Amino acid sequence: MAMFVPAKKGEQMEFAEQTVDAGALMTRVEQLIDQGRPAAARPLLVAARGLAQPSAGLSMLAARLALSDGMLDNAEVELNEAVRVAPDHPGLRKSRAQVRFRLGDLDGATRDAAEAVILDRHDPAAKALLGELLLHLGRTADAVACLSEAVASVPEDVWFREGLARARTADGDVDGALATLLDGIVIVPTATSMRNAAILLCVRRRDFAQAERLAEQTRMLGIADATTFGLKGHALSSLGRHEDAALAYNEALKLAPGDAFIRQLAASVEIDTKDPSAPGAYVRALFDGYANRFELHLIELGYRIPGLIRRHVIDFAAVANTGPVLDLGCGTGLVALALSDLALGPFTGIDLSPRMLDRARDKGLYSALREAILPDALHAETARWRLILAADLLCYFGALEEMFDAVRARLRPGGRFIFSIEELLPDHDGNITGNGDWALGRQGRCAHAPAYVARIADDRGFRCLALDRETLRYEAGGPVAGLIMVLERPRDDA
Repeated sequence: MAMFVPAKKGEQMEFAEQTVDAGALMTRVEQLIDQGRPAAARPLLVAARGLAQPSAGLSMLAARLALSDGMLDNAEVELNEAVRVAPDHPGLRKSRAQVRFRLGDLDGATRDAAEAVILDRHDPAAKALLGELLLHLGRTADAVACLSEAVASVPEDVWFREGLARARTADGDVDGALATLLDGIVIVPTATSMRNAAILLCVRRRDFAQAERLAEQTRMLGIADATTFGLKGHALSSLGRHEDAALAYNEALKLAPGDAFIRQLAASVEIDTKDPSAPGAYVRALFDGYANRFELHLIELGYRIPGLIRRHVIDFAAVANTGPVLDLGCGTGLVALALSDLALGPFTGIDLSPRMLDRARDKGLYSALREAILPDALHAETARWRLILAADLLCYFGALEEMFDAVRARLRPGGRFIFSIEELLPDHDGNITGNGDWALGRQGRCAHAPAYVARIADDRGFRCLALDRETLRYEAGGPVAGLIMVLERPRDDA
């Protein structure tokens, strides 16, 4: 949503007859607000109000001052009065629409923006504002129509183009959204935010090669920011160019040294791509630093794995006693929490991060929690479990043969192994990175080919009971494809 849009030049002076002194004061107040000096503007506005009759122009200035103080309610009161005095003024409608949006009154904001368009059908800013509000209402086709008219009127306006690209993306036209941004880059080649939006769209389309090209062009122009380099690293990691990705992430870190997420990305690409698993030190440091915000971050990502695993656990519980349960890579205990109302257990959790285990312990759902490295901990075990779970764990391993051997040895005959994997998919050009079975991608996470996982499971005597393609979470605004698999160790396998 745009910042508060002041009235067009001269709009404030047309509402009421004022003395020359009052008009001069109002002009100076407007200048001071534009300069970011509200404290200096405030006494001049008081003086102007003492010299002139109440007017919409004075109310608009008061509203802008209230906004500079963060007093949205006061700004709306001032604008309500201004609209009462001059109901046919489009600038007031636009201003009140933005204030109402910030107050959470989306319907009221949309009505005001629509009224502004009706009052001045040649105002592209009003159309763009209406389009943004319609997008928030989920009326994507109408949003595209409004924003398209705004862009047609002012093709060089970056905010209009970015809004149209968002609307087209929401309406399912990702190609059209990218074309909107690429056309804008030709017109305004120095618009970094528009270039970053185009790079992000390429990442969402899995067109990592074009994303990298756009990022490199932005770097060559000398206008790349931390976001540009971060997205470039993302694209390069997805192309399997991990050394180049490390350089990009480190450039991003130079521009945003306090950004913990970029620091994590820079560390993740130091992983040896020939090593079948992410190094324990990296994973421990990652999740120890992540523990306090882990669950909130997953909620923001639309993390679905615990709920998807729950469905299969319920199916198992309907036909067999499902205890005891081993939760591999238990983290803060989200899977146990998702299963806490079911008659199963006791739960044992294993994780590499002591801080994550502290958060899991706080939930009081586990009979035992152990800090250990996998699959080594399973090799050292003698106990067996009826149910073994691995939610968002195997993405930190490349080759899975050793893990599956260790799980099978610790699973009782008739027991089930339920887990998630991220699916190895081709990019926009049909290329698959890695060795065809698995590939190391961004953030030190591995994706696996379903055929590979099914093959090694079959080689170890597991029966595959379910293989469900699912969206596991959302990243960079797009879905992360994966699988939920259910394997059973046959009952006659002693």
